[in-house]
Amino acid sequence: MQTITTTTVTNQALRGASVAMGNFDGVHRGHQAVIDAARKPGVPLGVITFEPHPRQIFAPDGPPFRLMNAEARRNRLERLGVDVVFELPFNREMASLPPERFARDILAEGLGISHVVIGADFCFGKSRAGTARMLRDFGAEMGFAVSIVELVGKNEGVYSSTAIRTALTEGRVHDAAEMLGHRHRIDGIVVHGAKRGRDLGYPTANMTVDGLHLPKLGVYAVKIEVRSGAHKGLYDGVASLGVRPMFGVNTPNFEVHIFDFKGDLYDAHLSVALVEYLRPELKFDGLQALIDQMDRDSAEARAILAKT
Repeated sequence: MQTITTTTVTNQALRGASVAMGNFDGVHRGHQAVIDAARKPGVPLGVITFEPHPRQIFAPDGPPFRLMNAEARRNRLERLGVDVVFELPFNREMASLPPERFARDILAEGLGISHVVIGADFCFGKSRAGTARMLRDFGAEMGFAVSIVELVGKNEGVYSSTAIRTALTEGRVHDAAEMLGHRHRIDGIVVHGAKRGRDLGYPTANMTVDGLHLPKLGVYAVKIEVRSGAHKGLYDGVASLGVRPMFGVNTPNFEVHIFDFKGDLYDAHLSVALVEYLRPELKFDGLQALIDQMDRDSAEARAILAKT
């Protein structure tokens, strides 16, 4: 899968793509319906999205909200068979484009798309003034087809990133997975930590969660994909998401212990799927109490993952 980070495409093989357009945070079932509607035989399947997320430009001081970073989104889109991601650089200049200019300058002339699919609630251009119907009219004038997909959902409402965030905040990982169509994942590069886990008999791969909406703090049974480096592969494990009250640390951190693993994972790319919420974050009376609880967490996680 290719990633294009400019608004102008000169590669003729990519011009004429059929694309789905949106922010696609989480790439949930509603997003997947839009992507599926863009599939056309003999034509590259593309996704147009924006980086950073527009909300980060308009509300930079707001709380972290993203379900996935750009890397995780690309990984998920690749799994869905997308050929090219047009990751448009979003800034104030792009935000100020009138809807007609966005359609002409970026979609028709810059990317040269042949077909674009959007959700019924999609808005674009300055002040979000452009609607799905307006884009259809622009497409007829500028030479690209436009398809509008109605919002999809189940029982209590449409699939949405907001509902998924709520489920994760409450530790309801199965409900989140149902809406996503896949398990929620935290992706990133393994960074150096305090290395306390190694001394406790539980070495961990540490990952930052900066800019992400945090699931409920606590301990999870997880499936790990090591996506780069000498140890590429799939593994089972247990992970702790929290501020480490035992050690007086207040910065959220994600620590992943891979069962029966020996090796160096620093700088490797990990994709960690949350399978089951085990317990909340706790403070213990001494290191032995912490180790005993980690033993119980690992045994419980192994039993759950053996059935998954």
